[in-house]
Amino acid sequence: MDIQMLYWHWLVIGLFLVVAEIFVPSFTILWFGLGALMVGALAMFLPMTVSVQILIWTVFSVLFAIAWFKFIKPTMASGKQNDQSRAAALGEFGMVTKLPAGDSLGMIRFSTPVLDRDEWEFTCDVSVNVGDRLSIKEISGDKLVVTRND
Repeated sequence: MDIQMLYWHWLVIGLFLVVAEIFVPSFTILWFGLGALMVGALAMFLPMTVSVQILIWTVFSVLFAIAWFKFIKPTMASGKQNDQSRAAALGEFGMVTKLPAGDSLGMIRFSTPVLDRDEWEFTCDVSVNVGDRLSIKEISGDKLVVTRND
């Protein structure tokens, strides 16, 4: 049985996957949809076998996903961390999930994300226990300086 995928098949699959991303908020289906749209665009101009089309779809999907998670998303997240956002985060309360021990930092979890993250490493000048509720005193690079507000 000879299976034949025409360019418009890939375009329909791609559009379906891109639209499906609206209903499945994982932000991964989008990259497969964009990969399918790319194969559809290439297949309009270049004749290819189904196995080559699937290979190109896989490569484009993986490249789009890597580009998103390695380059685009971190750039977008760091752009949101301006001085005003940092100032607004001061005083937010979170719960200790991992104690600092030796050279390792502790972990604190927030019920709502602080600067696009709900878990942060932290340092504290007083001893704390797991489950303690602490507030942000300062944001120092990629870690928080927290304090206890009794």
